[in-house]
Amino acid sequence: MSSGYRAAGRYRAHVLIEETKIPGAFAVTPQQHRDDRGVFLEWFRSDSFVATTGHRFTIAQANCSVSAAGTLRGIHFAQLPPSQAKYVTCPSGAILDVVVDIRVGSPTFGRWDAVGLDDENRKALYLAEGLGHAFMALADDTVVNYLCSAPYAPGREHGIHPLDPTIGIDWPDLGRDGTPLEPSLSPKDARAPLLADLVGSGLLPTRDEVEEYVDSLRVDL
Repeated sequence: MSSGYRAAGRYRAHVLIEETKIPGAFAVTPQQHRDDRGVFLEWFRSDSFVATTGHRFTIAQANCSVSAAGTLRGIHFAQLPPSQAKYVTCPSGAILDVVVDIRVGSPTFGRWDAVGLDDENRKALYLAEGLGHAFMALADDTVVNYLCSAPYAPGREHGIHPLDPTIGIDWPDLGRDGTPLEPSLSPKDARAPLLADLVGSGLLPTRDEVEEYVDSLRVDL
């Protein structure tokens, strides 16, 4: 985003924050402190978040999902405003976490990027407002936690089919243990439209709308 985010690859002692190929989405790698008792890490730091994005992250809702291997959730997005930014972690198991640019007019519209989140690297993925989100579980009983900037709003929540060939997400066909995976979708996600079917519907955000909204979050800094 031209007026949006401050850093790509910003390192602090406790965390490395790197922008993905989709502007407005960041992979967060925490510093892990290990000893014979286990591991300690800071999986979210407000000061690092503000330094990277230029605004605070207001936590309005915290979600948790538990998924069998092969479970495919998404591509989900919420209408702007306020949409819903997400800060996603995987404290148990493993996922391929995917961000999709659904901002009409964006140079990367329709493109995607992915970050592996698991209970070993303990990474997080932040997705700004106006982006689509999906993930596939790569192990049974995979736990995914999401911090959300806005509460669930049923009338403003929408989906895009995660197997949309135009988007072309390269979903894994093997689990973390090497066993074959078959995508398992909810009935709602299986009925979701293709991205092309939503263009012109008024449901997708535009790049300018997202930039204006994100800029508005900086007012009280």
